[in-house]
Amino acid sequence: MAKKPKKTDAEAPEGAEGPKSGGKKKLIMIIGGAVALLALGGGGWFFFLKKPSAELVAAEAEKKAAAAKKAISFVEMRDMMIGISPGGQQDRQPIIKVKVVLEIADPKVSEEIKPLLPRVEDAFQVFMRELRPADLEGSAGMYRLKEELLRRVNVTVYPAKIDAILFKELLVQ
Repeated sequence: MAKKPKKTDAEAPEGAEGPKSGGKKKLIMIIGGAVALLALGGGGWFFFLKKPSAELVAAEAEKKAAAAKKAISFVEMRDMMIGISPGGQQDRQPIIKVKVVLEIADPKVSEEIKPLLPRVEDAFQVFMRELRPADLEGSAGMYRLKEELLRRVNVTVYPAKIDAILFKELLVQ
């Protein structure tokens, strides 16, 4: 068989795309992909690899130093001996002896709280009176007690805020 002659651009029907227009589309797509890749690479460098300026580093160090200089205040509460609910078939009523210290971030707030300590003690005693010895077993029991006392003291002294409850002594007999 004989080979058919190739059509020239002049002989191609209207609307048909020739090899030149397909090459242009490929070139435009390659250039567009390269531009997009460069934009993504530049954005990634800007967000992830660019070093923070010296001013930002100095400002962050200053904030950390100021936070470290803040004086923490501690308010010690009176020792409390509280009779708690007997757990199960016990003959005697168990007693809990507690020494608590309140941790406060602002020393000015500690002066506001001192007149409210009788209310805080009352809130503690009302709650702890209903405890059973099984409620205080293990570190999980101590953690739950600490969190509940913190919640109750913050409700009592609102708008002031207590940061932590510290146990100096906790004895269950």
